[in-house]
Amino acid sequence: MRARLLTLVSLLLLLTASLFLPSCRTSSDAFVIALSGNIATLDPIGAASVDAASERVRVLMFNSLVRKNEKFDYVPELADKIEPSADGMSYTFTLHDGVTFHDGKAFTSADAKYTLDTLLASASAKASSFFEGSGASKQSFITAIETPDARTLVIRLRKPWLSLLPNLVPIAIIPKDSAAAQKDHPVGSGPFKFARFDTAQQVLDLEAYPGYWEGASQLKLLRVRVIADANALQAELRTGRVHLAPLPTNMTPDALKVLGQDQNLKVEQFPGANIVHITFNTESAPLDKVAVRQAIAYGIDRESLIRDLLLGQARIAHSILPEESWAYAPGQKYNYDPERAKKILDDAGFRDPDGDGPQMRFPKPIVFKISSSSGTARQYSGVIQNQLKQIGIPIEIETVESSTLTDQLVKSNYQMTTGSWVGGNQDPIFLRDLFASTGIPKPDRVGFNRSRYNNPEIDPILQEAVDTADRQKALALYQRAQELISRDAPMLPLWYPANMVVARKNVGNIKIDGSGDWRFVRNLTFEK
Repeated sequence: MRARLLTLVSLLLLLTASLFLPSCRTSSDAFVIALSGNIATLDPIGAASVDAASERVRVLMFNSLVRKNEKFDYVPELADKIEPSADGMSYTFTLHDGVTFHDGKAFTSADAKYTLDTLLASASAKASSFFEGSGASKQSFITAIETPDARTLVIRLRKPWLSLLPNLVPIAIIPKDSAAAQKDHPVGSGPFKFARFDTAQQVLDLEAYPGYWEGASQLKLLRVRVIADANALQAELRTGRVHLAPLPTNMTPDALKVLGQDQNLKVEQFPGANIVHITFNTESAPLDKVAVRQAIAYGIDRESLIRDLLLGQARIAHSILPEESWAYAPGQKYNYDPERAKKILDDAGFRDPDGDGPQMRFPKPIVFKISSSSGTARQYSGVIQNQLKQIGIPIEIETVESSTLTDQLVKSNYQMTTGSWVGGNQDPIFLRDLFASTGIPKPDRVGFNRSRYNNPEIDPILQEAVDTADRQKALALYQRAQELISRDAPMLPLWYPANMVVARKNVGNIKIDGSGDWRFVRNLTFEK
């Protein structure tokens, strides 16, 4: 009797719990996408930090007023039309009609105003770029947000600010009065709506939103699984428990090549726009000498690295900006030329001790710090070490945990490092962040100029380029800046990694743009 009672109680508890489960079927019914990094947050505007994985899934559930097109220009998304005023002091957005949120409510200008007001009043990481100055002198670029009618939004500025549109791209528009709920139950206007998120297992379940304004996805159920281990991801792809792995950064080029030989899988390659680079600490001897940085640039055979190590899964880079950018200029090119590298070092006084071979020109090696989480960096840094040895530059490789390395870069506790920029390098404004003296990190100032490059000629050029609305004038300024930067070589662009995708052969219509954005997922086809 007691056993029967316990069984009934258990069944009742199970039935009660099932009433509160989201309406998502089992994983066997879902299209499964793998992600290599943890999803830190689902909150699109209130998070204290920004991570790549969270931004990948954000575009599945949300839309913004503005997006980037394939040429990295800023075009309307939830807006139909964007009109800056003649004096640059305001922007008027005419909003797209017929958009509804996942809760069925119609999207209006009140939702856009609420989103931006909430963002500007928060400590969100995405809010900081809408302000200049710090402490008591901190001021918002935006002075007012107005809604003349349901389809019109006006943003008024304290002064002309051409960075408004770039900064609106990552700002997901949410329904009015929904900010508090977004962290646990996000609601947007994107192609997929939230069903469930298991934070411990890092599994996110989504459902196609049938009322999506650009047309519903064929993928009715979508599951995003975080699989950080490369071997585990390969096994899941081979068994069919994962259908798609876009930009699997945890896989080596060799692993991708092997997967492409599986009869049930395909590996597709698209031109990428993100950048892998070497950064030099221009305040640390001997890298404080332009000649040494130039010699290193000429001493690295990037063509052979791309061909033999990356197996062609990248293209050589001559600028931080992608070639598709309207502001791109190659500047001074550093093609592989070890003899020229040796002569530059000789002329700068760093002579080969006996002049007949790769004898070390410096009393101690330059320390090359790399992240312990990047298997690819460990591979190519070793090749670079051997190549630079041939021109007489000793290199010592030091592997550092990624968060520790970031802290050391900010504090200038390094000589030479390698890393990548994802997304930011697609806008020429990023050149100011990376190379103007105002971007040098200080105890009271966050900055991306970790090379600590300080050229008084560069600062006014980049600032004028950022402030001018005349595209042709800005182009000439950005081209001049890239010439000077490439000459001084505070950073050496290595290559643009290709956007690699591994998929089951029954997955179709895979089209990824240079940014690697996950918007393409809505248009995928899947034959079961």
